Amino acid sequence: MATLSVWKFETPEGADRAEGALQALQKQQLIQVHDAATVSWEPGRTKPKTRQANNLAGAGALGGTFWGLLFGLLFFIPLLGAAIGAAAGALGGALADVGIDDDFIRSVRDRVTPGTSALFLLSSGAVPDKVLAALKEQNIHGELVQTNLSAEDEARLRAAFDENQ
Repeated sequence: MATLSVWKFETPEGADRAEGALQALQKQQLIQVHDAATVSWEPGRTKPKTRQANNLAGAGALGGTFWGLLFGLLFFIPLLGAAIGAAAGALGGALADVGIDDDFIRSVRDRVTPGTSALFLLSSGAVPDKVLAALKEQNIHGELVQTNLSAEDEARLRAAFDENQ
């Protein structure tokens, strides 16, 4: 089963660094990255730059439409007006079925601010202790913002990441 998780980084380039590290770990078969997208928000900008990983394709990939809708809901809806907001509301109901609800949107929107970045990751088969150790070795530290893991698995992941900072 694939896990959708969102990681926040305290620098605009942190998410790109983490994505690169995860791609390398995938080659070592320590994680399977099905799809990824990054948000980088430079200080002083009114909105962030978004990018979908372009070399990821296959059955697990979510695709540009998904990422576009998600990033639209997260960062651009207040600027686009009521008509788009109403359409997004209808689509947002469908996203709630996969764990992307108002709490998810609010949580990400509150944490990803100017000067930070975020990695949106669809993955499976991670060897958490080895992945976290490799990220620590590269001085990559992030905060798990949201995931569709079970509460127990999420708590273990948070604890493991906190221990390695």
